[in-house]
Amino acid sequence: MNLFDVYSLYDIEPVQGKGCYVYDRQGTEYLDLYGGHAVISVGHCHPHYVEVVSGQLKKLGFYSNSVKNSLQEQLARQLGTQSGYDDYQLFLCNSGAEANENAIKLASFHTGKGKVLAFSHAFHGRTSGAVAVTDNPVIRSPFNGVEHVEFVALNDWDAVEKKLATGEFAAVIIEGIQGVAGIRCPEDTFLQQLRQLTRQLGVVLILDEIQSGYGRTGRFFAHQYAGIEADIVTCAKGIANGFPMGAVLISPQFKAVKGMLGTTFGGNHLACAAAIAVLDIMQRENLVDNAARVGNYLLQALRQMPQLKEVRGRGLMIGVEIDGQASEMRKRLLFDKHIFTGGAGVSTIRLLPALCLKEEQADVFLKAFQEMLS
Repeated sequence: MNLFDVYSLYDIEPVQGKGCYVYDRQGTEYLDLYGGHAVISVGHCHPHYVEVVSGQLKKLGFYSNSVKNSLQEQLARQLGTQSGYDDYQLFLCNSGAEANENAIKLASFHTGKGKVLAFSHAFHGRTSGAVAVTDNPVIRSPFNGVEHVEFVALNDWDAVEKKLATGEFAAVIIEGIQGVAGIRCPEDTFLQQLRQLTRQLGVVLILDEIQSGYGRTGRFFAHQYAGIEADIVTCAKGIANGFPMGAVLISPQFKAVKGMLGTTFGGNHLACAAAIAVLDIMQRENLVDNAARVGNYLLQALRQMPQLKEVRGRGLMIGVEIDGQASEMRKRLLFDKHIFTGGAGVSTIRLLPALCLKEEQADVFLKAFQEMLS
């Protein structure tokens, strides 16, 4: 049997990791500024993470959600305290797409309505409901209909106001920062107006913080820069540092009905142990503050490079738009300088490193990148 050929692969196989570095079979060291697509939040193979996950596996790796799991309760308490959403309810699942599926479903149950407003170039996942609110027809099959979804441009307040005035919408779903679109930030005033209007009209506001959350931007969630609180927040990627997990943070106004939501693997013992370890490390090592500080250092340095067209982002979620093919630049950085980066579209390089990145590691990238641009 062969693998289904859906990925464009670099001819490199990382087999070991430590902090912000990965290593291939020959022992070559690579600076990882991609973080496995924003998944590695506290660094590769952090000793506390390894100890907690290994220890849990020795005790109990899995049992179903038909019995009590105190690790879920511990995770809910810690996540609530550290995120500022301590009065919210937590539903645990397996991925970002699944988190968004459940958020949309919950909003529809809550309002009795079926339409969702989303934004141009948004990415919310590849499963049926999540891909319907993703503005990319290339990954949407005929089965994934969009008859219940409408799109408007990010930060176009007049368009949002006009759509919501119809009274047809159950929810608005928006990313804290658009990642796949090339690190596009909603304006703080736009988010504030959106929060005010959705609350006024009884429309559920869903903040997709799957890529932009968990400290990546220098706040626990990117939308907290705008000083707002969402009705539902979705998380994944950095939540368990590589262990598959997703989460839905749900306002107290939503009432649970038995059987409304469910999952086989979501919130299992290993996943919860991994997620608790991540929160422990984030708090002990002040990684949210570090993401803000080192991210600002990187942003300032990049914005001083005259060869770049634009530099966007917050914290350690950075989009660098170059004059040329980003894919070619990324390949040169990887094979010539041993630095992993991400991409978004034709001309944008994405930086999504672990939150433990140090300024001296950022300097290694800046020096190599400047050499490439020159």
